[in-house]
Order: sequence, then C-alpha cells, then structure tokens
Amino acid sequence: MTNFIPIFPLGIVVFPGETLHLHIFEPRYIQLINYCYAEAKPFGIPSVLNNAITEMGTLVEITEVAKIYEDGKMDIKVKGLQVFSILEVMKSLPDKLYSGAIVHYPTNNISVNSAFMQTVLLLIRQLHALLTIQKDFKKADESLTSYDVAHHAGLSIAEEYDLLVILTELQRLEFLKRHLHKTIAVLKSAEHLKQRIQLNGHFKELKGFDLNF
Repeated sequence: MTNFIPIFPLGIVVFPGETLHLHIFEPRYIQLINYCYAEAKPFGIPSVLNNAITEMGTLVEITEVAKIYEDGKMDIKVKGLQVFSILEVMKSLPDKLYSGAIVHYPTNNISVNSAFMQTVLLLIRQLHALLTIQKDFKKADESLTSYDVAHHAGLSIAEEYDLLVILTELQRLEFLKRHLHKTIAVLKSAEHLKQRIQLNGHFKELKGFDLNF
C-alpha cells in the first residue's frame, strides 16, 4: 500500500509497538500535531542520521495529548504502528509549515519467536548485570519481540536503524544476538583492564617462576 503522510523527522529510531513521549515546541510540528489529533490521522517519524532523513521510518498514532501549554507547546504520547519506506519527500505543502512524504509499507514479519528470544534475553540480562542496571519489559518473556527489547540492548542510533530496516523477526533477533555477544565481550575485557589498573601499586603475592622444570 502507498499513501501520503505528514512527517516529523527526528534523531531517534521508533519501533512498532513502542510508546514514546514527545515535547512539541516548534511551530511547524505544533501545527502537524494539532492537525493529526483533530483528524485522528497518524504521522511518520523517519530517523535522521548524519544530518539526512533516512529512507525508512515508523508510522505512529497520537494516543494522548498529556498537556498543552499557554504558548501552544504540548506534551504528547504516541505509539509506533508500522514500518514505512519513503518513496518521495514533499518538503513544501500548501498552507502547511510541516513536510510530508509518499510512503510504502513493506511486508514485515513480527511474529513472536519465544525460543530464540530466550537466548537474546539471557544476553540482555547478562549485559544489564555487567552494567549494574535492571529493566522491566512489562510483558511476559514469551510475548516479547525484538522491537520490545531493542532499545535496551546497547545499540547506537545507527545500529537501531540497521535493525529497523530488517523485516523478519528471526533476522532481527540474530542481529541482536551478534551485537550482544560483541558488546558483552568488550565490557568483560574493560572490567578485566579496570581490575588490573586497580591492582597496580598494591603489594602482589605472586609465585616465582621455577627454572628447574
């Protein structure tokens, strides 16, 4: 399916199913939100990387206007719906301050893969233990998808975008697994280095090398 949507480019990656809190303060996006909320229409959030709008993004719907300030600024909540691919950006729209895009919605497999997710969750919890943090995903483990955990796997924004463009759940989980193995190895190496530095200057009890072996 192809259609036109207003767009709100941001330097973040939004995943389907994700709830996001936004503070809206620019006049063009205040206008966009007012229009979309009044007409019950979704809008798109394409990611901005290296000062450029990426090809893919996520369609979102406004679930709540939490607060409207006296100057028109507002706090809103949105929820990610589905991934889109931009066919054409329309920078200027009649009587609008914001931009839009003609987009296509590619087929995206988001079915739950509980067995593989358990492997990824073990790695994520190992990562969090190394960082001494805790995370409640607010869903049962068996109902989690890659999108539910991606922001908590230590990905950079560019890596989160790389995940967004993958359109099968199995490949997304494989991407996360490889990333987590690499990140955990780096953290363990850094912890070992930290321990060596902390020991430097302390009296060490070391066994001498026996020349008569």
